[in-house]
Amino acid sequence: MQTTTLSFENLHNHGELFANLFRARKQSFIVQNNWDLPEAMGMEYDQYDTPASRWIAVHDFGEVLGGMRLTPTTARCGIYSYMIRDAQRGLLDTIPHDLLYGEAPVDPHVWESTRVFVSHKTPMGIRRRVHAYMVEAMTRSARELGATRIIALTAGNWERWYGRCGLDAEAIGPMLKIDGGDFQCVSINLTAKLH
Repeated sequence: MQTTTLSFENLHNHGELFANLFRARKQSFIVQNNWDLPEAMGMEYDQYDTPASRWIAVHDFGEVLGGMRLTPTTARCGIYSYMIRDAQRGLLDTIPHDLLYGEAPVDPHVWESTRVFVSHKTPMGIRRRVHAYMVEAMTRSARELGATRIIALTAGNWERWYGRCGLDAEAIGPMLKIDGGDFQCVSINLTAKLH
Protein backbone atom coordinates (compact mmCIF):
# COMPACT_ATOMS: atom_id res chain seq x y z
CA MET A 1 0.00 0.00 0.00
CA GLN A 2 1.29 3.46 -0.86
CA THR A 3 0.17 7.08 -0.96
CA THR A 4 0.62 9.53 -3.78
CA THR A 5 -0.13 13.25 -3.82
CA LEU A 6 -1.22 14.17 -7.31
CA SER A 7 -1.17 17.58 -8.96
CA PHE A 8 -1.61 18.79 -12.51
CA GLU A 9 2.20 19.08 -12.61
CA ASN A 10 2.91 15.42 -11.78
CA LEU A 11 -0.15 13.38 -12.85
CA HIS A 12 1.58 12.35 -16.08
CA ASN A 13 4.09 10.42 -13.94
CA HIS A 14 1.43 8.19 -12.39
CA GLY A 15 -0.32 6.48 -15.30
CA GLU A 16 -4.02 5.82 -14.66
CA LEU A 17 -3.92 6.77 -10.96
CA PHE A 18 -5.55 10.20 -11.41
CA ALA A 19 -8.40 8.76 -13.51
CA ASN A 20 -8.75 5.81 -11.11
CA LEU A 21 -9.10 8.22 -8.18
CA PHE A 22 -11.97 10.00 -9.95
CA ARG A 23 -13.54 6.63 -10.81
CA ALA A 24 -13.34 5.63 -7.14
CA ARG A 25 -14.92 8.96 -6.19
CA LYS A 26 -17.82 8.20 -8.53
CA GLN A 27 -18.31 4.80 -6.91
CA SER A 28 -18.17 6.29 -3.42
CA PHE A 29 -20.20 9.49 -3.84
CA ILE A 30 -22.56 8.85 -6.76
CA VAL A 31 -23.14 5.08 -6.60
CA GLN A 32 -22.80 4.38 -2.84
CA ASN A 33 -24.00 7.72 -1.37
CA ASN A 34 -26.44 8.47 -4.20
CA TRP A 35 -25.30 12.12 -4.37
CA ASP A 36 -26.33 14.12 -7.43
CA LEU A 37 -22.88 15.14 -8.71
CA PRO A 38 -21.37 15.72 -12.15
CA GLU A 39 -19.81 12.73 -13.88
CA ALA A 40 -18.19 11.95 -17.20
CA MET A 41 -16.39 8.87 -18.56
CA GLY A 42 -17.16 7.00 -15.33
CA MET A 43 -15.55 9.69 -13.16
CA GLU A 44 -16.98 12.11 -10.58
CA TYR A 45 -15.71 15.70 -10.63
CA ASP A 46 -16.77 19.21 -9.67
CA GLN A 47 -15.79 22.85 -10.05
CA TYR A 48 -13.05 22.52 -7.40
CA ASP A 49 -10.97 20.02 -9.38
CA THR A 50 -8.64 22.69 -10.77
CA PRO A 51 -4.85 23.07 -11.03
CA ALA A 52 -4.93 24.82 -7.63
CA SER A 53 -5.94 21.57 -5.90
CA ARG A 54 -3.99 18.47 -4.90
CA TRP A 55 -5.38 14.93 -4.66
CA ILE A 56 -4.21 12.26 -2.27
CA ALA A 57 -4.63 8.63 -3.28
CA VAL A 58 -4.00 5.59 -1.11
CA HIS A 59 -3.54 2.75 -3.55
CA ASP A 60 -2.32 -0.78 -3.96
CA PHE A 61 -1.40 -2.29 -7.33
CA GLY A 62 -3.40 0.38 -9.19
CA GLU A 63 -6.55 0.02 -7.09
CA VAL A 64 -7.54 3.16 -5.19
CA LEU A 65 -8.38 2.30 -1.57
CA GLY A 66 -9.13 5.85 -0.41
CA GLY A 67 -8.47 9.45 -1.18
CA MET A 68 -9.21 13.14 -0.73
CA ARG A 69 -8.74 16.56 -2.29
CA LEU A 70 -6.87 19.53 -0.82
CA THR A 71 -7.72 23.03 -2.07
CA PRO A 72 -6.20 26.33 -0.94
CA THR A 73 -8.66 28.75 0.63
CA THR A 74 -7.21 31.38 -1.70
CA ALA A 75 -8.41 29.48 -4.80
CA ARG A 76 -10.58 31.25 -7.39
CA CYS A 77 -12.20 29.87 -10.53
CA GLY A 78 -14.90 32.08 -12.00
CA ILE A 79 -17.45 32.71 -9.24
CA TYR A 80 -16.16 29.79 -7.15
CA SER A 81 -13.48 29.70 -4.45
CA TYR A 82 -13.62 26.58 -2.25
CA MET A 83 -16.54 24.42 -1.14
CA ILE A 84 -17.06 25.59 2.48
CA ARG A 85 -16.77 29.28 1.58
CA ASP A 86 -19.02 28.91 -1.46
CA ALA A 87 -21.65 27.16 0.67
CA GLN A 88 -21.47 30.02 3.17
CA ARG A 89 -21.86 32.51 0.31
CA GLY A 90 -25.02 30.66 -0.83
CA LEU A 91 -23.53 29.36 -4.09
CA LEU A 92 -24.22 25.68 -3.30
CA ASP A 93 -27.79 24.58 -2.79
CA THR A 94 -26.87 21.18 -1.29
CA ILE A 95 -24.94 22.51 1.74
CA PRO A 96 -26.48 24.92 4.29
CA HIS A 97 -25.02 28.43 4.28
CA ASP A 98 -24.81 28.58 8.10
CA LEU A 99 -22.14 25.86 8.33
CA LEU A 100 -19.54 28.04 10.12
CA TYR A 101 -19.60 30.08 13.32
CA GLY A 102 -17.53 32.81 11.67
CA GLU A 103 -16.38 33.99 8.27
CA ALA A 104 -14.82 31.39 5.96
CA PRO A 105 -11.06 32.01 5.85
CA VAL A 106 -9.16 33.19 2.79
CA ASP A 107 -5.59 32.58 3.88
CA PRO A 108 -2.57 31.02 2.11
CA HIS A 109 -1.84 29.00 5.28
CA VAL A 110 -5.32 27.41 5.40
CA TRP A 111 -6.33 24.61 3.00
CA GLU A 112 -9.62 22.76 2.70
CA SER A 113 -9.97 18.98 2.65
CA THR A 114 -12.93 17.58 0.66
CA ARG A 115 -14.09 14.43 -1.16
CA VAL A 116 -12.60 12.24 1.59
CA PHE A 117 -13.50 8.59 1.11
CA VAL A 118 -12.45 5.00 1.69
CA SER A 119 -13.53 2.71 -1.12
CA HIS A 120 -16.32 0.26 -0.27
CA LYS A 121 -14.05 -2.42 -1.76
CA THR A 122 -11.37 -1.77 0.87
CA PRO A 123 -11.39 -4.75 3.28
CA MET A 124 -12.49 -3.95 6.84
CA GLY A 125 -9.22 -5.36 8.17
CA ILE A 126 -7.14 -2.57 6.59
CA ARG A 127 -9.52 0.41 6.76
CA ARG A 128 -7.84 1.90 9.84
CA ARG A 129 -4.49 1.64 8.12
CA VAL A 130 -5.93 3.36 5.02
CA HIS A 131 -7.22 6.18 7.27
CA ALA A 132 -3.79 6.49 8.90
CA TYR A 133 -2.06 6.64 5.51
CA MET A 134 -4.53 9.32 4.34
CA VAL A 135 -3.99 11.44 7.47
CA GLU A 136 -0.20 11.15 7.18
CA ALA A 137 -0.24 12.08 3.48
CA MET A 138 -2.71 14.94 4.06
CA THR A 139 -0.59 16.36 6.88
CA ARG A 140 2.69 16.01 4.97
CA SER A 141 1.29 17.43 1.72
CA ALA A 142 -0.47 20.33 3.43
CA ARG A 143 2.69 21.26 5.36
CA GLU A 144 4.76 21.11 2.13
CA LEU A 145 2.22 23.52 0.60
CA GLY A 146 2.66 25.94 3.52
CA ALA A 147 -0.52 25.12 5.42
CA THR A 148 -0.72 25.47 9.19
CA ARG A 149 -4.41 24.55 9.27
CA ILE A 150 -6.89 22.45 7.30
CA ILE A 151 -10.63 22.97 7.40
CA ALA A 152 -13.16 20.31 6.44
CA LEU A 153 -16.86 19.55 6.44
CA THR A 154 -16.77 16.08 7.92
CA ALA A 155 -18.96 13.35 9.39
CA GLY A 156 -20.46 14.30 12.74
CA ASN A 157 -18.63 11.49 14.55
CA TRP A 158 -15.24 13.09 13.82
CA GLU A 159 -14.28 13.43 17.50
CA ARG A 160 -14.36 9.66 17.91
CA TRP A 161 -11.77 8.93 15.21
CA TYR A 162 -9.75 12.15 14.68
CA GLY A 163 -7.90 11.60 17.98
CA ARG A 164 -7.07 8.01 17.03
CA CYS A 165 -5.58 9.39 13.81
CA GLY A 166 -3.44 11.89 15.73
CA LEU A 167 -5.33 14.97 14.55
CA ASP A 168 -5.64 18.09 16.72
CA ALA A 169 -9.05 19.44 15.68
CA GLU A 170 -11.91 21.60 16.92
CA ALA A 171 -15.43 22.33 15.72
CA ILE A 172 -15.82 25.61 13.82
CA GLY A 173 -19.50 25.24 12.99
CA PRO A 174 -22.75 23.69 14.20
CA MET A 175 -23.80 20.09 13.65
CA LEU A 176 -25.81 19.94 10.40
CA LYS A 177 -28.13 17.41 8.78
CA ILE A 178 -27.08 16.90 5.15
CA ASP A 179 -28.49 14.08 3.04
CA GLY A 180 -29.76 12.36 6.19
CA GLY A 181 -26.36 12.37 7.93
CA ASP A 182 -24.73 14.50 10.62
CA PHE A 183 -21.89 16.76 9.45
CA GLN A 184 -19.80 19.48 11.04
CA CYS A 185 -17.04 21.86 9.96
CA VAL A 186 -13.77 21.36 11.79
CA SER A 187 -10.37 23.01 11.86
CA ILE A 188 -7.29 20.78 12.01
CA ASN A 189 -4.24 22.39 13.57
CA LEU A 190 -1.00 21.41 11.81
CA THR A 191 1.40 23.58 13.82
CA ALA A 192 2.31 20.66 16.08
CA LYS A 193 3.40 18.78 12.94
CA LEU A 194 5.88 21.37 11.72
CA HIS A 195 8.80 18.91 11.75
